[in-house]
Amino acid sequence: MVRHFMRRVGLGSWALLAGLVLATGAMAHEGHDHGAPAAPQVTSLAPRAEAASADFELVAVLRDGILAIHLDRFTDNAPVDRATIEMDTPEGAQTAKPEEPGTYVVAAPFAAKPGTHDLAFTVTAGGTVDVLATTLTVPAASVTADPRATAPAALALLGGSQLGLGAGVVIGFLAAVLLMSLRRRTAALVLAAGLGLASAALPPDAQAADTPKPSARDAAQRLPDGSVIVPKPSQRILGVRTIVTASASHARAVELPGRVVPDANASGLVQTAVGGRLAPPQGGFKPLGTKVAAGDILAFVHPPIGASDLKDLEQQGFELDQQIAIVKRRYERLSAIQNAVTRREVEETEIELKGLQTRRATLERVQREPEALRAPVAGIIATSDAVAGQMADPNTVVFRIIDPDRLWVEALGFSPDMGRSGASGRLPDGRSVALTFLGAGMSDRSQAVPLQFSVTAGAEGLRPGQFLTVLAEAGAPRMGIAIPRTAVVRGANGQAIVYEHVAAERFVAREVKTEPLDAGRVLVVAGLPPDRRVVTEGAELIDQIR
Repeated sequence: MVRHFMRRVGLGSWALLAGLVLATGAMAHEGHDHGAPAAPQVTSLAPRAEAASADFELVAVLRDGILAIHLDRFTDNAPVDRATIEMDTPEGAQTAKPEEPGTYVVAAPFAAKPGTHDLAFTVTAGGTVDVLATTLTVPAASVTADPRATAPAALALLGGSQLGLGAGVVIGFLAAVLLMSLRRRTAALVLAAGLGLASAALPPDAQAADTPKPSARDAAQRLPDGSVIVPKPSQRILGVRTIVTASASHARAVELPGRVVPDANASGLVQTAVGGRLAPPQGGFKPLGTKVAAGDILAFVHPPIGASDLKDLEQQGFELDQQIAIVKRRYERLSAIQNAVTRREVEETEIELKGLQTRRATLERVQREPEALRAPVAGIIATSDAVAGQMADPNTVVFRIIDPDRLWVEALGFSPDMGRSGASGRLPDGRSVALTFLGAGMSDRSQAVPLQFSVTAGAEGLRPGQFLTVLAEAGAPRMGIAIPRTAVVRGANGQAIVYEHVAAERFVAREVKTEPLDAGRVLVVAGLPPDRRVVTEGAELIDQIR
């Protein structure tokens, strides 16, 4: 009798303990944090196989019975378009159909059977033919859960559900009373029914928490070891491009501050020789950016004449008119009696008359004819300060003409030999320009040597006065790996990082030490061995994947 009572009490205690566990689980979800959060779930990828050769890199992805084949060039990761891909399978050969640039599809009924499938792809692109062999592994379907594990699973779900404290205590108390009053088998059935009802009362998201669902697409993700998985479709969207590194000797470069200036032989100023009032030519003043030819009239300057100056000019005009009349009379008399006078007297009188007439015409033009401002060189109007009616002082710069295709760059260095062997310029937006050394001056007040370079390529969009960084070759050459500047990103600690393309869809970050090389490249002197594929475009986007 006593043993029977103790047995019932023991069963009741276990039921009461289960209720307390439920209540404790509910309390743990009432805004309390018990331990570190679980690690984020890693997105699973669809079954896939990859193969690579010296020319091509291929990734085959199975989804819904269709095999999507992504074909890229091995060296630069660019999609291979208009290729012919023939797939050899255990069921025979099939030809893939192009879907989009670099992507081909083919039906794969053999992949409906779980297991490993050996595949061989014959790729023909241009004049290159290659055979790529790989193995596609199709995982087995998930096995149905054991019904005997229903009660423990339901108990675990109840422990993690958001039940209230009162609900947990009530369930535990009722289970204990039932177990103490009924037989063991009946109590077990009641307890199982109660746990089933509690499991049914859970939210749908809690019931499906342990049931992973296949993702609709392959998502890029960062693995715990720090490497990054980027599926081929995502690489196409991000525009990922690579190069194969090679070690070589490169001249060292130094960075110098520079500024764009007009070519002295293809630019000019339009200035007023005398002060006066500006007036537009026929058609009006030309706007900025207008192309002009050498000698084109851009404006007129009407010299101002005061009242006193005007009277003096009139008096000079009267005197010249009087002298012209006298000399003209004398010339006519001498011409009438040529036999009585010498020819020399007649010629001198004629020359004197012409000189007086020229002086009178010049005096007339001073009063009426303005000064024409003409373009000294061919080019475009870079600056203009012309306003109709404006009074301009002598030597005022009204227009500046430059040739946008002929520009120079002035930089400040500390040696006259900097840049003689080669130089380039880097603009703030990342663009580069090719420079050719012209000459070096003497040290200025800041002990710097002015250097001049001509822009030989990349002058599109440049303007005088624009600042840029000049990378001039100087010093002894150094061994290293030259990579584009876009391949280098900054890590959380400020360290320079490049991403190595170690597999078709896997990238690994490498810490490197770099030095400036030219406007578009840096020299990696440590941290990266040769013959590795390094991401040159899209590295910043890969670095942001978490």
